[in-house]
Amino acid sequence: MDMTDDLSTANAPKEFLGHPRGLVICFLTEMWERFSYYGMRALLIFYLTQHFLFSDQSASSIYAAYISLVYITPVIGGVVADRYIGPVKAVILGSILLVAGHLGMAIEGSQAMETIIDGKTIIQRDPFYLQVFYFSLGLIIMGVGFLKANISTLVGSMYEREDPRRDGAFTLFYMGINAGSFLGAIICGLLLQYKGFSWGFGVAGIGMLFGLAIFIKGHHLFGPAGRPKDPMALQQKVFLGISREMLIYILAFVGVLVCWQLMQTPLLVGGLVGATLIGMTLTVIVYAFTKCEPMDRNRMLVCLFLMSYQIIFWSLWEQTGSSLNLMADRNVDRIVFGLELPAAMFQSVNAFFIITLAPVFSIIWIYLNRRGWEPSTPTKFALALMQLGLGFLFLVYGASLATDPTQIALIWLILLYLLHTTAELCISPVGLSMTTKLSVSNVVGMMMGCWFLAMAGGNYISGTIAAMTGSDTVGGEVVDPAAALANYMDVYYTAGIYSIGIGIMALFISPVLRRFMHGIK
Repeated sequence: MDMTDDLSTANAPKEFLGHPRGLVICFLTEMWERFSYYGMRALLIFYLTQHFLFSDQSASSIYAAYISLVYITPVIGGVVADRYIGPVKAVILGSILLVAGHLGMAIEGSQAMETIIDGKTIIQRDPFYLQVFYFSLGLIIMGVGFLKANISTLVGSMYEREDPRRDGAFTLFYMGINAGSFLGAIICGLLLQYKGFSWGFGVAGIGMLFGLAIFIKGHHLFGPAGRPKDPMALQQKVFLGISREMLIYILAFVGVLVCWQLMQTPLLVGGLVGATLIGMTLTVIVYAFTKCEPMDRNRMLVCLFLMSYQIIFWSLWEQTGSSLNLMADRNVDRIVFGLELPAAMFQSVNAFFIITLAPVFSIIWIYLNRRGWEPSTPTKFALALMQLGLGFLFLVYGASLATDPTQIALIWLILLYLLHTTAELCISPVGLSMTTKLSVSNVVGMMMGCWFLAMAGGNYISGTIAAMTGSDTVGGEVVDPAAALANYMDVYYTAGIYSIGIGIMALFISPVLRRFMHGIK
């Protein structure tokens, strides 16, 4: 196998449009993975509130627990790949779990029923299908854990630390992510509207199957960077005659069972997120001071500090899939050319702007870099927070102009997504690149896991913020749409002000952080 891989790599063209050919495989694999993830995500809050009839507050908690665990497990996947199985096997394992999880979501079952007994509203849900739902989420959570950090690590492995194409490559990679997100939200949203939840979730699973096939076909392009560091160690018998590699796969399934149970206890997930954040922060600090030279130590600590910005950023940005998704369904005029568009489809707007703007940002960063004008990574992060806040304030302003107290014009939601997209392009692809540049080479997988862990912290907090926007509902329908819209705007105004204020403070301290990055932008 190794000899064939080496010959295939040697005979293949080294580049495609100025980048290694392996970038194309990463692009397409991640595109289909994000097709499945965001296609399902666009439907999830509606599945919880309309099919299982959870309240807005409970649905937001379950949603937040899910998207938090999705970004905790890459810590595990990154460490396991770094130390044992390598990123290629980790991505394949993650993809298999994802296919199973998304197809499991297609098992819909009967809709929950709302009945009144002795003056109390009782929700009757089929316990079997509810458990199928939670188990499917467990499969997806572990699948993302093994795929997400390691596909990004493979992108970074194809470039030298100082390669000026690096940020551009991650931006193009990010474009692939959002191509999948764009198609997933539209196709799954339309299938929900005309066929039902099982069709939308089922197509998400088929999309992930395409991604798995593409990665298996092209994994040889990564060469030694994708292989286990010690293949012989994987074959060693370590427990009851079971090889180390097989034990890893068994423990991955045990992880699925753990996530299955955690999804039913959102508060426990919050404690787990907090404890993991503290534990990983201390681990990185101890490693930086005990294992690193002074220059690498400073870079690692700056990388860790900048990751904290993510907690703020994603706690607000992730309103997209929860409170903003519900608001689009309940309080946004979605009539376009006489047709009412499904609310879930608007999850594709951010992805559309990413696709159109990502190449522009990639060109801008390269242009500014050549002239020595490119903003540093800390500055880009500060700009991201300020743009995020502006998006919320523009939405609040649009609501103040509405003549109908229950409806807001669609253009203001689109404008919010535009500003949130430009903010995202200043933090997410840049942060992926930053993590691979500032991290010591033998712990890049762990640091990439920490990057996603910081996202998990923000995602969990997003559920608390989304719960503040919750409205009283009966049978999944809002009781008072005008009060609901006013409540949304109160929360979003506060979010906007805080985000801009923190962004301004981050801008002031960015020169200090850059000094400790020792020449890396």
